[in-house]
Amino acid sequence: MSSAPTPSPRRQFLARLPLPERAFLADALRAETVGGILLLIAAVAALVWANVWPGSYETVSTFTVGPSSPIHLDLSLADWAKDGLLSVFFFVAGIELKRELVVGELRDPRAALLPVAAAVCGVALPALIDVVVNTGPGGHLGGWAIPTATDIAFALGVLAVVGSHLPSALRAFLLTLAVVDDLIAILIIAVFYSHGVKLWALGLSLLGLVLFYFLHRARVHGWYIYVPLALVIWALMHEGGVHATVAGVAMGLMLRVTKDPGEEHSPGEHIEHLVRPFSAGFCVPVFALFAAGVSISPHALGQVFTEAAPLGVVLGLVVGKTLGVFGGSWLTARFTRAELNPELAWADLFSLSVLSGIGFTVSLLIAELAFSGDPELTERVKAAVLVGSVICAVLATVLLRMRNRKYQRLCDEEDSDNGPFLPGGDVPSGSGMI
Repeated sequence: MSSAPTPSPRRQFLARLPLPERAFLADALRAETVGGILLLIAAVAALVWANVWPGSYETVSTFTVGPSSPIHLDLSLADWAKDGLLSVFFFVAGIELKRELVVGELRDPRAALLPVAAAVCGVALPALIDVVVNTGPGGHLGGWAIPTATDIAFALGVLAVVGSHLPSALRAFLLTLAVVDDLIAILIIAVFYSHGVKLWALGLSLLGLVLFYFLHRARVHGWYIYVPLALVIWALMHEGGVHATVAGVAMGLMLRVTKDPGEEHSPGEHIEHLVRPFSAGFCVPVFALFAAGVSISPHALGQVFTEAAPLGVVLGLVVGKTLGVFGGSWLTARFTRAELNPELAWADLFSLSVLSGIGFTVSLLIAELAFSGDPELTERVKAAVLVGSVICAVLATVLLRMRNRKYQRLCDEEDSDNGPFLPGGDVPSGSGMI
């Protein structure tokens, strides 16, 4: 008799990575974690500044600099932060996405299934909740995309503060989830929030991207070539009516992330290593400084929970992201051959799903794009983003502290049995900590 075929093994997501991958991940997480702490400081500073000295905040935010010809670059400082500095943030996101697709977890469709499903469900459910809340009288359907984004820097900052003993796989899951989440956010911005398209400028910008691609593929080196070219591409994309952050992610996706013979690092890895600290430590916090300055008063907070548009954002972030990310992950593992790293428990993933509701940076950006013609509504929706993000941060902090205490007890028990260190001072390889 012939034996039954052996079933193919279930593909474990976020299993232990090779050393180069772990080193790259640790470097990325350190930069984003520090950036998240700076982002929190900037957001608090913006709230204090806007509520204690509102006139000063408004004057600085609307101060205009830049040339008005030959293309329209006479922008306010707030717009420079939104359209300029965030392009650097999305440039890094583009490199991250390219690297994940080519050499990272997402290169294997089976491994990619779980985080992609979690990210897609974590976008779809918040959008659906926002639409349902806003279908009635007084609703505004244009803001459906606001609660769909996860702020990786802010979330990692919270995780760093409360998760000293959590497995590194949990941080890796959050980072991978955010990469897919950023791609969806970029597509949403490009498709739904571009307006006043000028074909001549957009065409020239695309020609610039083609030149960027072929120069890079021809192994032409020199920052003095690529930086001016990138600025021209960005300016033409901005003039063309497509949000300028799309230029940043497009150039990031074009960078090579594989090494040629004799190269120590690929160009994408090298450039990301140089640019990421600037993006996380300066660009995103400065954007937050100009975007998070909303009026916080009992009346304003009351509007967040009584008006459809802001309420849809809060429910989308708190309920939609949590159930979307966790539900998408659980259903994928339940009905496919994907499975979670055994170092993690579903309680860990639920805590992380709550944390993914911190939608600060990109949510604030989409809020400004969605309601650019209604400043008062924009302020109320931005306040809702802050409220929803704070609620998720507080709830996730409580849940993650509970999980962290469990892992700390396990670590202490292992140390008491085996000794905390190996000869030479190395941490045991099975600890799973960063």
